[in-house]
Amino acid sequence: MRAAFVFASVVAGVLVAGSLAAQGGRGTPIPPGTECPAGTTEIRPNTCMAPEIAPPSILDYRPVSTLKVAEHKVPKAKYPVIDFHGHPGARISTPEALAALPPVLDSLNVRLMVAAENISGDRLTSTLAAIQASPTMRDRVRVFTGVNLRDVGPGWGARAVTQLEADVKAGAIGIGEIGKGFGLTTRKADGSRLAIDDRELDAVWEAAARLNLPVFIHTADPPEFFKPIDFNNERWLELALFGDRRYGPDRGVPSFEQLMTERDNLFKRHPKTTFVAAHMGWHTNDLARLGLMLDQMPNVNVELGAVLYDIGRQPRAAREFFVKYQDRILFGKDAFQPDEYPYYWRVFETSDDYFDYYRPYHAFWKLYGIDLPDGVLKKVYYQNALRITKGLPQTGWPR
Repeated sequence: MRAAFVFASVVAGVLVAGSLAAQGGRGTPIPPGTECPAGTTEIRPNTCMAPEIAPPSILDYRPVSTLKVAEHKVPKAKYPVIDFHGHPGARISTPEALAALPPVLDSLNVRLMVAAENISGDRLTSTLAAIQASPTMRDRVRVFTGVNLRDVGPGWGARAVTQLEADVKAGAIGIGEIGKGFGLTTRKADGSRLAIDDRELDAVWEAAARLNLPVFIHTADPPEFFKPIDFNNERWLELALFGDRRYGPDRGVPSFEQLMTERDNLFKRHPKTTFVAAHMGWHTNDLARLGLMLDQMPNVNVELGAVLYDIGRQPRAAREFFVKYQDRILFGKDAFQPDEYPYYWRVFETSDDYFDYYRPYHAFWKLYGIDLPDGVLKKVYYQNALRITKGLPQTGWPR
């Protein structure tokens, strides 16, 4: 037995030495299962080496792909689209700004935008008045109301419901976007953190069910934002650029998992209320988890704004998910940047390989098309939004 061990050790040593010799003696061996030291990379199994010239920074390394594959740019969506997660801002506040919108929306085939600005009271009524006075946009914009979650305490629920009813009477068609501060930083009247599943909020969610209003809610941020900012974090560059997106333990905010638990408690406790989880609940990196959430909570839908970077890097799994949950996914863009919409159309409508994403600091990888069937496209682009939001124009859409 000992002789066999010695022989095997000698052979292994000869193989390693031979491998290094074949490389001109280059490289430093490392034990199996360990990582190369900083500043080096693996050039052969268990062999690391540093570059012979100074490496570029993560900001300056911009390799140009030599891959030659078919390209199918899609400047305009195949079917009319409802942008359920619109943030038009000042573009819907004046007659001149409203008049400038139709050509832009038409070029993209965005027929209708939901302004998810979380506005209420006088600001809501003035915005609705400006839209109604526009001959070209009165049927192309709808507005969600907001809920003032600051200073929740005794008597808050009754006041909030009264304001909600007034906003709906004025023309609001849903609630949201309830921002990510809810759960992270919003405080109650007594100074404590307002948990997402706080029971003092129940009156509003119950009123939403009674009034048949979808509740559009943004909870937390990508899970990477809650993890250590080290060189294993695939969102390192974004976190290095934007300090307000770092949610480590030293920031005094709940963990990602605590926020998800509170959110799911809310969804489950109000099964008659229709919820829409913005950004697909920040679970696009784990579609199995997202599917389980939808299976367990039939009152929940998801909106896909700002997560294209995850959808487009797993084309087979994403296509399967979209087909399976085609009745639960709504199109939304979030930031209104017209030249970014075609990236969504290309991912959803083609089977193209390996093309750029529009924000390199979000994702350093490429995207792939998932080539959705026409029936799924229609549901994602407009049918699901029409079904859950009765205040949207229900006629004139393709069957």
